[in-house]
Amino acid sequence: MSGAVGYPAVLTDGDIVLRPYRRGDAGTWVEVRTYNEAWLRQWEATPPAAWSELNSTAAFHMIRRAMRRGAREGESMPFAICLRDRGRERLVGHINLGSIVRRAFSSAYCGYWIDSRVAGRGIMPTALALVVDHAFGPGRLHRVEVNIRPENKPSRRVVEKLGFREEGYHPHYMFIDGAWRDHIGYALTWEDVASDGGLLARWRRRRG
Repeated sequence: MSGAVGYPAVLTDGDIVLRPYRRGDAGTWVEVRTYNEAWLRQWEATPPAAWSELNSTAAFHMIRRAMRRGAREGESMPFAICLRDRGRERLVGHINLGSIVRRAFSSAYCGYWIDSRVAGRGIMPTALALVVDHAFGPGRLHRVEVNIRPENKPSRRVVEKLGFREEGYHPHYMFIDGAWRDHIGYALTWEDVASDGGLLARWRRRRG
């Protein structure tokens, strides 16, 4: 696979591993998505279809093909979030740099989700910090933006822990769960984290 600058890549911090999706992830992905329907569905932009249909094995392979195509075309960098234990990796979430624009803008949007069974353990902030540092380094981007519904307090806590700047309020921004939903726009540029040695280094100091 080639296309996106800095992708494919594997990013790690301790037992947290971010890597491209594999065909063999299908079973775990279906299990995690099925278990987390109530946790995830209210926040995701999805077609009006049954959750089981949108998160089936066939759906996984279709989504994986779309992710690979986007990566080849340089439009995205999708990662499976995994936890490593005794040499084995367990898929527990997803994070993606998408809508990548180069040249004078050099920006991307970031979206993510995490298995509720491992939420609150610092996995998601660490994954986002890894992706942002990768974007500003090998990815050669200057800005990463995250847009979150005001009601999504767990997701907002992730970006606020990392020091993302709140930049604006976007009314009726995206169609989610049956209606056009408002979002809050957060962002970071390379200059925001350069003096800290990167976002992961900042996050480690804040946790410490």
